[in-house]
Amino acid sequence: MKFSENWLRSHVPTDASRDELAATLTAIGLEVEEVIPLGESLAGVIVARIVECAKHPEADRLQVCKVDAGQGELLQIVCGAPNARPGLVAPLATVGTVVGEITIKAAKLRGVDSNGMLCSAKELGIDADASGLLELPSDAPVGAPIAEYLSLPDASIEIKLTPNRADCFSVRGIAFDVAAACGSEVVAFDATPMPALNDSALAVELDAGAKVPRFVGRVIEGVNAAVATPVWMAERLRRSGVRPISLLVDVTQYVMLELGQPMHAFDRDLLVGPIVVRHAREGEGRSGEELKLLDGRTVSLNEDFLVVSDSSHGGTGGRAVALGGIMGGYDTRVTEATRNVFLEAAHWIPSAIIGRGRKLGLHTDAGHRFERGVDPELPRQAIEVATRLLVELAGGSPGPVVEAVLPEHLPKPASIALRRARIGRVLGIEIADADVERILHALGMQLEADDAGWKVVSPSRRFDIAIEEDLIEELARIHGYDRIPTTLPGGATRIAAPTETQLEASSVRRHLAARDYLETVNYAFVDAGLLEQWSATERAVPLANPLSAELGVMRTRLLPGLVSALQRNVARQAGRVRLFELGNVFAANTSVEGSDAAPTETQRIAAALHGNAGPEHWSEKARKADFHDLKGDLDSLAAASGAVLEYRPSQNPYGHPGRSADVFRDGHCIGWIGELHPRLQRTLDLDGEVIGFELDLAPLTLRALPKAAELSRFPSVRRDLAFVVADEVPWQAISATVRTAVGPLLRDLLLFDRYVGAGVESGQKSLAMGLILQDNSRTLTDRDVEEVVAGVVAAIGRDHGGRIRD
Repeated sequence: MKFSENWLRSHVPTDASRDELAATLTAIGLEVEEVIPLGESLAGVIVARIVECAKHPEADRLQVCKVDAGQGELLQIVCGAPNARPGLVAPLATVGTVVGEITIKAAKLRGVDSNGMLCSAKELGIDADASGLLELPSDAPVGAPIAEYLSLPDASIEIKLTPNRADCFSVRGIAFDVAAACGSEVVAFDATPMPALNDSALAVELDAGAKVPRFVGRVIEGVNAAVATPVWMAERLRRSGVRPISLLVDVTQYVMLELGQPMHAFDRDLLVGPIVVRHAREGEGRSGEELKLLDGRTVSLNEDFLVVSDSSHGGTGGRAVALGGIMGGYDTRVTEATRNVFLEAAHWIPSAIIGRGRKLGLHTDAGHRFERGVDPELPRQAIEVATRLLVELAGGSPGPVVEAVLPEHLPKPASIALRRARIGRVLGIEIADADVERILHALGMQLEADDAGWKVVSPSRRFDIAIEEDLIEELARIHGYDRIPTTLPGGATRIAAPTETQLEASSVRRHLAARDYLETVNYAFVDAGLLEQWSATERAVPLANPLSAELGVMRTRLLPGLVSALQRNVARQAGRVRLFELGNVFAANTSVEGSDAAPTETQRIAAALHGNAGPEHWSEKARKADFHDLKGDLDSLAAASGAVLEYRPSQNPYGHPGRSADVFRDGHCIGWIGELHPRLQRTLDLDGEVIGFELDLAPLTLRALPKAAELSRFPSVRRDLAFVVADEVPWQAISATVRTAVGPLLRDLLLFDRYVGAGVESGQKSLAMGLILQDNSRTLTDRDVEEVVAGVVAAIGRDHGGRIRD
């Protein structure tokens, strides 16, 4: 929010200097980002009129001007400005005046006397425009000090507002905070209703329910739209970062900056009543039903948008003439030819406007304010103020104010109990009752004292005041954070002991880092198109107000973002990339009825690798990483918690068939591992194979409570067996069969050879395994071992059709 210092002081008189004012604003939470002084030293600069212009005899780009400075005699000034011309009124720095670092002296320029300098806005320090002389209105009083005429010196102050302080998107809203902090009072504001002088009116209908509970309009006939915007208004707008356009537009901008209520002016003669506020129709704005906005672009809408429509094109609400709460329409705009104006001011609730402008690539002052909340009581006041300004400056005859309102959808003022004891409890200090009442009164709040404290009703502009702590925050903010002593908290601190049944996330990070992976942190918001490429849009949660179109959906998987990070590294010539991420994924909560149900969050761990299995080294030949490299890393991570993972063929759409698997623990699927599908790799423009895994973190890191056990004092026995089984039988299934058949005597099971070729039939494979057997109570005999071996052979033959290899 940018505003003029003088404009603010006209609403709240204070003796604070400019530096003190800026420091006060920052101290109360309205952070001052920039203060630009304007017109600091203009003594000796006056208003002057050029009477004659002649070409300089010795310079093509210079003119010799005769200037009326209100001193009786014309002054001769040599000027090089391209816009210097007879009749132009401009600032004149007289001889002896200091402009910037230059002292103006009588001089000869190329042999011609010059007695002063006609000035640009930049030379006066009031604007950055140095393209020509500052052009003043033709009725500016010649000879008057320019500082007096332009209300200088002044300063353009820009503050950074937090989203909850929408009330400070106006000069008057800021004035209340300044009054409270500086111990002054806000000047009473004149919003006396203007009487109707004719019966001209447009009926208004509200068809958007609670989204637009109030709409106020007024017709003003016979205005002179060609009248120039007065200097005092134009300068206030310019110093607030708004470029003056025309009187009709400037008045609506001025009221918005002063009160905080966005407005719009329509050409009444281009409207057909009644006016209807409604939802846009699907496809409205496309060819044949175009909505052309003030900036010249046409937009395509859907039912998520709101529009202001008139009743042309054959029926009530037939044609959209403005995009509700964001921007007016081009076809019904006001111009210098406008004679009859329809002013509107409405209350659009934030949820009806949030994100709509961003979807269309629009950012407007009106939309910015409505997204954060505008006082629902302001529209009528804004209409009256704008009417008074227009009638005074452009003439005209106002009609009656037409107000359509749905009172059941307007916020009702609520009384909040503020307890004296609670203030001390929260802030740790006592604030005198007189100070509490002064601060809250200055902020525009209504108070009623009781035994415990006060009953407080906040003004309708303060959307952020809802509970007692909000009021206490206001007291702390205005009383001064620097006046609240710093004290250490008392009492004992409860130390939570980590559980032994869950491997800590920090241990997971250290484990993967030790295996040469780098951790990444990606946005939890992703592009919906990216999830579609991964076939991962099921139960995706869209954001109501995304930062950008590329960050419009909460992620349902970690791998899309992780692989995108890997892709960026590969594109920058990183030949070997190994990344992991630990974070939350989100899914729409289908177990709770209603769209307001919070999404479910699941913490997951994911990793992805590309390139060689190991770093380049002279002692080893380079080898591309494959599925088993990543599986080894995952098994190593699982071993840290004692988890035994099972891998089953996966049908995941983004996985390579035959090179990807679903990961199970204790019979429950906890994730996926594998190589990305070649089609997905082409879509993502990935050169070379990418292998990754993604698992739920909680079941992976769950571990049994450690228990001490005596080591066996008896020797172990190893028996090696080789079986011939069908090629499609996985080792995982054989391992499960062996472990079941052997039981508690099995200490370890090793697969040390896989063979296909001569001596093994086609479609068969030979798997050689080692059984490590041991008992805690005795030494195993040959008979014990033979019984175990016989049981294993029988079990593999029965379950998998396997036989001992000859």
